[in-house]
Amino acid sequence: VQVDGEIDENALQALRDGVEIRPEKTTHFTQMAKAKKIDTPQIAPRKKSIRGDHHGPTSWVSITISEGKNRQIRKMTAAVGFPTLRLVRVRIGDWKLEGLARGEVRVIEVPNGF
Repeated sequence: VQVDGEIDENALQALRDGVEIRPEKTTHFTQMAKAKKIDTPQIAPRKKSIRGDHHGPTSWVSITISEGKNRQIRKMTAAVGFPTLRLVRVRIGDWKLEGLARGEVRVIEVPNGF
């Protein structure tokens, strides 16, 4: 997740502990998550710039959650004062996007009853 501003340890700890969000019309307290600041990842550039550099610094955060409420990551980062600018999903369970080019498709086998 690329967030607006230079994220600090207090915000990261709040993400880890869980924060209050409103995924629909009800209030929800998120489960504990893994969150750490990371270097800028090696990913394809966006076709359209998010914003100019004159708006100030941004930071990248790796967040791993075990639930998936509506727009949860965006709402979590906003709740700790660092709105999401860009969100890149790199893994769902054991399925990783590593080595998959933009627009490329990988067929996966799904067990019966999934």
